[in-house]
Amino acid sequence: MANSATAVARLHEIAPGTTLRVVAGEDEILLCNVDGTIYAIEDICTHDGAPLDQGELEGCRIVCPRHGANFDVRTGEALTLPAILPLPTFAVRVEDEAIYIDR
Repeated sequence: MANSATAVARLHEIAPGTTLRVVAGEDEILLCNVDGTIYAIEDICTHDGAPLDQGELEGCRIVCPRHGANFDVRTGEALTLPAILPLPTFAVRVEDEAIYIDR
């Protein structure tokens, strides 16, 4: 089955330095605006399943609100313990102010 692009938000809904939780099909996705570039990660910590949209975006890092694990929102890489597994990431495309996620 081929991937499909889904419009999930408008660019004005997510200011630089903020996040926005969206749902695309069955995927819970966290959009992260890092200096004007939108990244998309799964909104579930790989350590214990906490919703990352409740955490803080610090530059290109999202901090899990439960145990403080840090992830790089650009790559999904787990940067600090207790998380060791990376987050799934999604390709993002912005077109005419619409944010599309490839899934």
